[in-house]
Amino acid sequence: MTALPGSLSLENVSRTFDGHAAVSDVSFTVAAGELLALVGASGSGKTTPLRIAAGYETPDSGRVLLGGEDITKLPPQKRGFGMVFQHYALFPHMPVEENVAFGLEARGVSKLERLERARKTLASVGLEGAGKRQIQSLSGGEQQRVALARALVIEPKVLVLDEPLSNLDPTLRTSTRDELRAVLHRVGVPALFVTHDQEDAFAIA
Repeated sequence: MTALPGSLSLENVSRTFDGHAAVSDVSFTVAAGELLALVGASGSGKTTPLRIAAGYETPDSGRVLLGGEDITKLPPQKRGFGMVFQHYALFPHMPVEENVAFGLEARGVSKLERLERARKTLASVGLEGAGKRQIQSLSGGEQQRVALARALVIEPKVLVLDEPLSNLDPTLRTSTRDELRAVLHRVGVPALFVTHDQEDAFAIA
């Protein structure tokens, strides 16, 4: 498999749990600016490659490459990936901009700079001026965009999205996935998207 600059690759990855093969000899490459969707029913094993890519699972065999560099044994916090989960894991006691800036604090960025970057990133996902709002005041779609902004503000090498639309009602889901697709195209990093919904996959990936 030839490495593409900035690409994410899984090479011949296998992982077994209690004698059951969750993934077997899986290989794919996601180029910079490309979004790959893994689609399947609950329990089909689609989340396992995502967790392996992000470093939360170690494959029994195979490798994870980022821009051609082997990162299989690199811990998650050193991979520089942005993560968006099904349950957005936002902090209810913090206003929006502090939620977004949280990852920058852990990276030693000054308060002034991290809040400035948080505001710019919020504007990029259509939430300009929402920094002082409380999480509880946001709609489901707005919370999803805050979670995306938090993943983007660290300038991630890869974006990983695990069922990020599944908690939204059908109308909100349609508008939010359009926004999500537009943001992902602008960012230009490899993105891995896990969903059980074929419509979401075809609309975004």
